[in-house]
Amino acid sequence: MRPVFISLLILLAAARLGAAELVRMDWPSGGVTREALVHIPAKPAGAPLVFAFHGHGGSMAQAARSFPIHEKWPEAIVVYPQGLPTAGQLTDPQGERAGWQGRAGVADDRDLKFFDVMLADLRRRYQPDDRRIYATGHSNGGGFTYLLWAERGDVFAALAPSSALLARGFQKFKPKPVLHVASPQDELVKFAWQKRMIDYVLKLNGCAAFKPDVTGYTAYPSKSGNDVAVYLHAGGHKYPGEVASELIVKFFRAHPASGK
Repeated sequence: MRPVFISLLILLAAARLGAAELVRMDWPSGGVTREALVHIPAKPAGAPLVFAFHGHGGSMAQAARSFPIHEKWPEAIVVYPQGLPTAGQLTDPQGERAGWQGRAGVADDRDLKFFDVMLADLRRRYQPDDRRIYATGHSNGGGFTYLLWAERGDVFAALAPSSALLARGFQKFKPKPVLHVASPQDELVKFAWQKRMIDYVLKLNGCAAFKPDVTGYTAYPSKSGNDVAVYLHAGGHKYPGEVASELIVKFFRAHPASGK
């Protein structure tokens, strides 16, 4: 599919979301123009800031429809970035569909640099609350959320990856509140792989052992305040819709950063 046609599809889908809700913003990064759909609240100064990353083959418009963080938290600045054609780790080896780098050091760290550019500009324009910066994402976007924890962890108050893990570099994690969304029936990012990631995070944050047989939302409190929560659903690899988004927003609201 030609890049121009892909861009037209993205813009048409974005238009259907409603101009009053989201605006398209772009930034030069790595020699190309990168873009995102952004929700700007009526009072952006001091507002929370949430980045929400689509999965491999998705788009910023699809993420805004699937996640609707901006509808669940209208007081927040919510950013739905657009990925670039990327070779998938599990699908699309030719890299014909949009996605995110899977580990540090690949593709000249183009997506980490894009995040840096977005964050710097949004801070300059809107002065969001530095104690309330968050990231979430599904599948490849969830993996990138984990990568941001490893490589830009000091920025965030909490994170919420879905159907994801970080295969390399997770040793850089510092304790941080995390909500992990997963399905034991996930046919793509195997639950056994995700369980190892969840086990590692629980141990890192000083929480109780994972209960993989307990479906629904389970909280794992941490004495250090770096709580972990896990939402297990039966939907396979599909993002579990508004229920997950509501839980993510509730978790983020409850976990501003301390000491900033």
